[in-house]
Amino acid sequence: MKRFFLPFLLLMGMVLSVTSFAEVTPPSVPDFLKNEPFTRIKISPTGKYLAAIAPMESGSALFILERETMQRSGYFYAGERIHVVDFAWVSDDQVMFAVGEQFVGYDAPSLTGELYITRADGTGQELLIGFRANDGQELGSKVNQRKRELVFASMIDNVASDDHRVLVAISPIKNSSMDSYTTAERMDIRSGRRVVEARAPVRRAQFGTDPQGRVRFAQGAGGDNMLKLYYREVDSEDWILINDQAATDHVVSFMGFAPDGVTAYLRASRDTGPDVVESFDTETHSRTAVMQHDRVSPTAPIASIDGHSVIGTWFMDPQPTARYFDDQHPDARLLRSLQASFGDAMPVSISSATRDGRFALLFASSPTNPGDYFLFDREAKKAQLIGSRREWIQPDQLADMHAVEITTRDGLKLQGLLTVPIGREAKDLPVVVNPHGGPFDVRDDWGYNTGVQILASRGYAVLQVNFRGSSGYGKDFERAGYRQWGRAMQDDLTDATRWLIDQGIANAKRICIAGGSYGGYAALMGVAKEPDLFRCAIGYIGVYDLAMMYSNGDIPQLYSGKNYLTMALGKDGLAETSPVNLADRIKVPVLLAAGGADERAPVEHTEAMERALKAAGVPVDTLIYRDEGHGFFKYEHRLEYYTKVLDFLDKHIGQSAK
Repeated sequence: MKRFFLPFLLLMGMVLSVTSFAEVTPPSVPDFLKNEPFTRIKISPTGKYLAAIAPMESGSALFILERETMQRSGYFYAGERIHVVDFAWVSDDQVMFAVGEQFVGYDAPSLTGELYITRADGTGQELLIGFRANDGQELGSKVNQRKRELVFASMIDNVASDDHRVLVAISPIKNSSMDSYTTAERMDIRSGRRVVEARAPVRRAQFGTDPQGRVRFAQGAGGDNMLKLYYREVDSEDWILINDQAATDHVVSFMGFAPDGVTAYLRASRDTGPDVVESFDTETHSRTAVMQHDRVSPTAPIASIDGHSVIGTWFMDPQPTARYFDDQHPDARLLRSLQASFGDAMPVSISSATRDGRFALLFASSPTNPGDYFLFDREAKKAQLIGSRREWIQPDQLADMHAVEITTRDGLKLQGLLTVPIGREAKDLPVVVNPHGGPFDVRDDWGYNTGVQILASRGYAVLQVNFRGSSGYGKDFERAGYRQWGRAMQDDLTDATRWLIDQGIANAKRICIAGGSYGGYAALMGVAKEPDLFRCAIGYIGVYDLAMMYSNGDIPQLYSGKNYLTMALGKDGLAETSPVNLADRIKVPVLLAAGGADERAPVEHTEAMERALKAAGVPVDTLIYRDEGHGFFKYEHRLEYYTKVLDFLDKHIGQSAK
């Protein structure tokens, strides 16, 4: 199906023409990698304006458009390397936004803790909170600046009794925002004055609010990484401990309030099986399980149209499925109706809406659609396409993603995602087995994936496996991966690969294993542990010496990081499960890629792996960018990397392979 979209004004005032393709041809690698025209859009409370983040040649900007004309009203651009990361309408014509800076060593902008505000017409721009205010730097030089503060600020909630006060979280920078105590403060956006509304009872806290915007929950963890959840009554300063993971061995977290403001919803782990949704009665403090899925844990809550409460939750099984706490709630009925219009293959959600609920911005995406935004008129019951994330790529140019189930040697059932090239039968294919990073608190999700689509467009099937340890399947499934690096987690990937062969999907002589971060480790460990199963391996920003993880990089710098390594990685048998020590077992060519400024997986891992492979006589090609970090950020670097990947795969399992 081709996507014919309505004109959407480029944020510099240019109109996009309607695009169609006479022939279906694979997108070029540059087309896959070039910047999207925008990353998100939100509608103003009255519906008069739309705000959007737009990538620039360097950095990104916030643009304001008039909804009816789609003409630019105002914009904010702070300069090179500065990105608008998040924003919210805080009044009928004012937007508050958080900025981030592109630092060497990171593949995405890092929040700086600075909050700005602007009017829709571009006037009244002001740095409300920030450590660089009045320090003489050019950032925000054209903006009014307040007194410099050494704090890290983030937005919590813009619900207030008037248009001038918002709730922000404030953490002191000197103690590191990672391990500090946070306060929730009500800020007057006219004067900048703040009043403390709540002080967190736990480190690294996040606050949860009720439909009236009052702080009612706090959750966080100290150096032991054990999550604590607290609750407080309206206007009370006293916190009540709801759950301490260290005592109960369960994780309980806040999801949101029901529209009645009395019932709150919590996500709670179980001894076995997926997490469940519990209702928490704020009057009796009783907790009751109200929703659960047979296979997967709840993921993101579904907000009401006004965004002030929660009416349901998403489950990824692996395709997103919405479930509602009250099927007869008007917003639930509307969302179900919208989903029926789009079809199950195109999950749809509401990103923002006007105060009266008449207009809403819908976002729909799928594995074959990077994402479309629609303006929905609730009265007219019509949806108008106003922008596509990658309008130059059509759905019929992309390969679909299918769910598969794999049973491991010890009987554990794993979910996987198989992407088969367009026009090819799932039979006798060259395959890339693509383990995800993490490996914990991460999973492979159904949806558009640039890297997967690049490989599929060049004729390779791609298998992504949620091996044991992956998130989203419950506490016992995740813990089954603890201290199993190179052991049971690796066996899961081996079993999945053999399943591909047994099913006739993969050509046994044309399989490569490739991944990033932990996935890079798993790729190299895969060809060391199963030297005859794969024909090549690609390790991207990987770790290859497990003992080194305790001394190098940003993880062991914090007490909480050291505890995480001890819990998840362990200290026994690290040498025998480190690919750097197993190079003499590897029989196939290897491609390594890394960033010289990587703090998560320092480049020393890749350099040591390269030396070991060369000493063992293993063909290895290495690509290192000294100014990149844990993932390649620069377009030219990503383009060169994927070009090398495709050449490498073509040579060893593609058309040029012997």
